[in-house]
Amino acid sequence: MALAAITSPAPASERASEEAAWAALKSGGIVLFRHANAPGTYDPPGMRLDDCATQRNLDDVGRAQARRIGEAFRARGIEVGRVLTSRWCRAKETAELAFPGRAQPEPAFDSLHADRSRGPAQAEAARRILLAWDGPGALVVATHQFTMMAIVDRPSASGEGIVLRRDGDKLVVVGSVRP
Repeated sequence: MALAAITSPAPASERASEEAAWAALKSGGIVLFRHANAPGTYDPPGMRLDDCATQRNLDDVGRAQARRIGEAFRARGIEVGRVLTSRWCRAKETAELAFPGRAQPEPAFDSLHADRSRGPAQAEAARRILLAWDGPGALVVATHQFTMMAIVDRPSASGEGIVLRRDGDKLVVVGSVRP
């Protein structure tokens, strides 16, 4: 019984939401991807941004997941206008594997776990960047769970993208994509 639940196709409403999300991206939307699979929880003590060996990093599953993100965009003919990423190695690697040579580090999308007091100000800086996006193409961001929660108050799985559209001075969640 449990196996059937795991392997059964997504409900029609979930598939429709995902198709709406891909359509929004094709029209120049915005997607916040949680970095691909990186085993463990949180970074170890002594983590330094300039040394990937001190951080949690993608495993082989995560690297494959990141490549599938880029493949899904190419298969759907989605033009990517810009790729922003947290400065953490796992987010940068996710962006680079998905969209080689395109990733640009942006501190507004850095992890908030180590210093949550920065949350409101950093989330506001991230929202300003997202609200200013006007294409051409989609804006892709590789970031972290806590950062995404601060921006859109919605949890996500590793490698999942939350697709947004602008509505005046607000960001509206269209749906999610899981390449």
